[in-house]
Amino acid sequence: MKNICLLCGIFLLSIIPCLAQQGNTSTLTIKEIMQGDDFVGHLPSNPRWSINGQTLYFDWNPIHAQSDSLYTYHLKSAKTIKTDFETEYALPSTNGVYNQDRSLKLYAKRGDIFLLNLKNQHITQITQTEEYESSPHFTENGTKVAYQKDKKLFTWNIANGSTVQLTKIKSKKTEDEKSQKDQWLYEDQLSLFDVLRERKTKKDAAEEMNKRLEAKEPLPIDPEDKSIYNQRISPNGKYITYIAAKSPNGNKGTIVPHYVTESGYTEDENTRSKVGNEPYEYELFVYDIANRKAFPVVLDSLEGLDYVPEYTKDYPDKTYENKNRLGYIDGPIWSEDGKYAVLDINSNDYKDRWIVLLDPQKGTVTQLDRQHDEAWIAGPGIGGYDGGEMGWMPDGKSIWFQSEKTGYSHLYIIDVNSKKVTALTSGEFEIYNPQISKDKKRWYFTANKNHPGDRQFYSMPIGGGKLQQLTQMTGANEVTLSPDERKMAILHSYTNKPTELYLQDNPIWVKSKAEAKQITYSTTKDFQAYQWRDPEIITFKAMDGEAVHARLYKPNSDIKNKAAVIFVHGAGYLQNAHKWWSTYYREYMFHNLLLDNGYTVLDIDYRGSAGYGRDWRTGIYRHMGGKDLTDQVDGAAYLVRELGIDQDKIGIYGGSYGGFITLMGMFTTPDIFKAGAAIRSVGDWAAYSHGYTARILNTPVTDSLAYRRSSPIYFADGLKGDLLILHGMIDDNVHFQDMVRLSQRLIELEKHNWEMAVYPVERHGFVEPSSWTDEYTRIFKLFQQSLLNKN
Repeated sequence: MKNICLLCGIFLLSIIPCLAQQGNTSTLTIKEIMQGDDFVGHLPSNPRWSINGQTLYFDWNPIHAQSDSLYTYHLKSAKTIKTDFETEYALPSTNGVYNQDRSLKLYAKRGDIFLLNLKNQHITQITQTEEYESSPHFTENGTKVAYQKDKKLFTWNIANGSTVQLTKIKSKKTEDEKSQKDQWLYEDQLSLFDVLRERKTKKDAAEEMNKRLEAKEPLPIDPEDKSIYNQRISPNGKYITYIAAKSPNGNKGTIVPHYVTESGYTEDENTRSKVGNEPYEYELFVYDIANRKAFPVVLDSLEGLDYVPEYTKDYPDKTYENKNRLGYIDGPIWSEDGKYAVLDINSNDYKDRWIVLLDPQKGTVTQLDRQHDEAWIAGPGIGGYDGGEMGWMPDGKSIWFQSEKTGYSHLYIIDVNSKKVTALTSGEFEIYNPQISKDKKRWYFTANKNHPGDRQFYSMPIGGGKLQQLTQMTGANEVTLSPDERKMAILHSYTNKPTELYLQDNPIWVKSKAEAKQITYSTTKDFQAYQWRDPEIITFKAMDGEAVHARLYKPNSDIKNKAAVIFVHGAGYLQNAHKWWSTYYREYMFHNLLLDNGYTVLDIDYRGSAGYGRDWRTGIYRHMGGKDLTDQVDGAAYLVRELGIDQDKIGIYGGSYGGFITLMGMFTTPDIFKAGAAIRSVGDWAAYSHGYTARILNTPVTDSLAYRRSSPIYFADGLKGDLLILHGMIDDNVHFQDMVRLSQRLIELEKHNWEMAVYPVERHGFVEPSSWTDEYTRIFKLFQQSLLNKN
């Protein structure tokens, strides 16, 4: 009996992997590749240099600890060791601001303010409090440090260490307004009684003294029911600027219930509102310190404030109103000598960006540049949620910025006096993360000049000219320069080679050829045991004649099953048909598993993707599920035409925006896709967030046509193939409610060829390997059954 039990146990142990691998002929298993970093390896990130440039620090986890730790690479010994706690605690922040001669660096860390002397490497801790101090900057010609704490502005004197509070937020006081009757009675009482008159005289005298004393106190900022942000003092110490933001009423949030909780009770989480929010109202104020007077900056001279969007022509019977187009105001950004200040202003409909010169004495601006887009302002370094990248040129009279003026994001400078604009770079490629060298003689930046999917690090003369490529390894090269800019720490990856850290001499400073030396080795033995494919980067022609870039995974001819899967990346504005290790690395590994099972896989950088310029970026304006979907349809046609794929054996899947496209494909082009897996998908764009959706589709109230033709829920009746919906129940990005509504729609339409898998403890980005495993096991099963009729 004992032997029988033992044999049964051995049999069960041997059959469990077989069940897990049912139908899978790959040596890879879904469970192992969905372990994430534990299978691939914990990769290095966030490199930063010591003050003297002799040590390189980076986050890494080669020993599979609970979280990444700080590691140290010593250039002299060429050894890597784990950094001890005390050393890590004392390290200065990589972020910060410098004084004019760059002898001092000011930074915030752990909610305190520090001053680093770069000559002797001495660190002075300016604050050490329970409160949170932030936004440090130099003022009064570099003799004082300013910072914010509890919505107040303070300065710290570098010479004597004294601290002064500069501003305070006034509390709201309400005084009862006297009626005519009460005012008459008040005056009559004073005329009748001497004692009341005497007391009033003393009270008035005391109040007058208080006013004189208040003139010595911190400057009072009256919020007037607004939130106060970004208090800063000018470099000469004469002006304080701040932003007052008025929150709109009626922007209702959404409740996301948590069902699996430690308490055992359902717990509600309050999350974002839906698109169509009333915009915040922003004002920039200047406080004249000497005269103790605050006044708003007048922005009514900006070009195009009365702009009416072109799409409104589709609604001739509807009146369009946007009474105040001004959105977020970034700045002021002061020149080093404090002579000039510029602002970066965005419109609340996302169609304009203004760069203006500020006159703080008068509270007026002069427009320097207006970037306008009928769709929406964006692109590398241009249209973030808080403005774009911008800075001062070494001459102190010109600013640099990025613009899509030519259709690609490039570097420009503009003289603030003459308003002359000069393009520093040009061509059909994009510029990323520009910075000026410390000697102010050259630029450093990343660009995809060689190929849309290859990013190299470049240098260029400060006034523009020939680009010098400083990195050579194909793929992604994220460079962090040493303090003297003679060494480059490079986070490099290739399509089938995860990110590792390399060290290389800066070719500008060496005569011999600079070779990159790898200093981390992160991948696991299990990961290394498999021969990972290097998919081909191809282009195919879309129905409108455009060339579409894609990754193509082709199986060996002896196992090719004439079935194909099209993967749709998320985010919309994201690039995945590139030559570096993908953020979708689990999907990349899953595609290798599909190849082993005979599938062909196509991964498309459809319309709306990053890396291809303005026209590609805005190709989805007012119609998501338009050209971005037809690019998938054209990709399917390419597979049938060029690779012999069976038209009845094409599946599609993706997450987030990719899930949305999957739904649109299954609903509106049902004869193209036999099966689809929609992960964390948007089913109705009217239910998504304002900041993302209003850029692309405007708002449901002003542009209902765009929402009607872009939302899958309106097209659910078209479903023919097999649909799998997968969603996290506590997704605070794309709310689970969106898929619940879609499921009800499918029920009412009497559709039966769909199912939904829900994940009670997962948000938008899954974190539990068990959830990932379950999700992709179901996806694989869907394709096996629907495309190949395998159970």
